[in-house]
Amino acid sequence: MSPEPPAAGAHRGARTAVAVLLALGALAYTTWALEAFLPTGLSPLRSYVSELAAEDQPYGTFFRSLDFGAGVLVCAGAVLALLWRVRPAGLSRGLARLTALGWAGVALFGAATAADSRLPLSCAPTADAACVARERAGLVPAAHSAHAVSSSVAVAGALLGMVLLTVVVRRAGAREGTRAGGGLLTLLLGVELAATVWTLAAVAAFDAGRGTWGLGVAQRLQLLTIAVWLVVVAWLVRRSWRRG
Repeated sequence: MSPEPPAAGAHRGARTAVAVLLALGALAYTTWALEAFLPTGLSPLRSYVSELAAEDQPYGTFFRSLDFGAGVLVCAGAVLALLWRVRPAGLSRGLARLTALGWAGVALFGAATAADSRLPLSCAPTADAACVARERAGLVPAAHSAHAVSSSVAVAGALLGMVLLTVVVRRAGAREGTRAGGGLLTLLLGVELAATVWTLAAVAAFDAGRGTWGLGVAQRLQLLTIAVWLVVVAWLVRRSWRRG
């Protein structure tokens, strides 16, 4: 068997690095599921996931550290994919640009997630009426108020990346694995959009004092879907995408 050309090895190594960073980031992004084994005192049915990382919560530092790691890993993977131009083979110039914009969205998601962990909630509003009262009176720290902004930016970046890269994979579709991956990415995108709408409606209901409408379930589905989507993209990158 002839030795592998150095360029081919470098290309495979680049794809592997991107895939590993995305997969590890996705894993870290789902560690909120450890609430099933920890006495957090928060209801997964009604609480924000970010309340696990609030400053007054017993495991706040633990969850904030994991969120920061998840954001850094995903951002690093997306930035490397941008710099190395990791994408499906045989793309037109227009699809190549969409791929770059998609990776930029994923990078924004990662960066905003890392920033989110540095701007924690000071208390848990769904479990603490006094916390809600302080929010409405404007008596919470600036980081608490900024948390909603960084979280919104993170979700917007995730949606941008999910939409654009899913479109690219669907249109590329030259290889069997890519076609199968495109169908799965499309399904996950649909679930993500539905979960996002549910989450926004539940947040509005909670802010209006009309209950939580399953806020905890909606947001956890939203975050889990993002993580699974990242794993599928990591698999596609490692299996059939190219560098350059």
